[in-house]
Amino acid sequence: MKILMIGDVVGTQGVRVISERLQAIRAKHQIDFVIANVENIAGGAGIHPDGVADLLAAGVDVMTSGNHAFDKKEILDVFGKEPRLLRPANYPEGVPGTGFWLGEHPSGVSLLVLNLMGRHNMPRTDCQFRKADALLRDYSNRADVIVVDHHAEASSEKIALGRYLDGRVSAVVGTHTHVTTADEQILPGGTAYMTDLGMTGSHAGVIGMAYDSVLERFLTGVNTRLRSAEGDVRLNGAIIDVDTNSRQARSIARLNLRHF
Repeated sequence: MKILMIGDVVGTQGVRVISERLQAIRAKHQIDFVIANVENIAGGAGIHPDGVADLLAAGVDVMTSGNHAFDKKEILDVFGKEPRLLRPANYPEGVPGTGFWLGEHPSGVSLLVLNLMGRHNMPRTDCQFRKADALLRDYSNRADVIVVDHHAEASSEKIALGRYLDGRVSAVVGTHTHVTTADEQILPGGTAYMTDLGMTGSHAGVIGMAYDSVLERFLTGVNTRLRSAEGDVRLNGAIIDVDTNSRQARSIARLNLRHF
């Protein structure tokens, strides 16, 4: 089974490139399942319902998120109603939504998608290592393929979780930094790993935001409002090929598609 995991989708331009190109990508690479991190689709911080609907219509199968999951109040009800929209599973009890998706592909292959968040420089959450253990204990025997989006700041934290889950899941990929890493690999236990998928949206600014608005913050220390960058739009992610009999990954390849 081939899975496309898409790095943080930023703003309307990020949604647009997926809407316009995803079907062609699926056909060219024979993609069976698509996962995208969508926590930045609302102007770079947060999620809005229209963007969720657009991405589902474009062919995204499951959407993950992270520390900006609840920035927009209008998305709270959607988390409770749309099982394909995930928030980190290690948020405390009582938070809207769920942190995992368990379902079946039309081919009969069952998939488990876990959304976890790091704790270094991030909101207060439960331990993602222990949360992963709990979810795998409850659901791993029901899935032929298991993939993890680890939304985290520190590369060391991401690598540690990848090693911790090696051999127990099909893939662990990182999101959040918006910068693609060049460390895609198959770990010794057969788990595909990549520290960060990168960003889907405008690469003309600073991690999706307009350069001048970001520079003003650095030069003045004033928390001014950031604007989304425009131009040099790319789709970043990784294509992972999984042997559904062994649950191990055969390969992982970076994707960096320039759009407009």
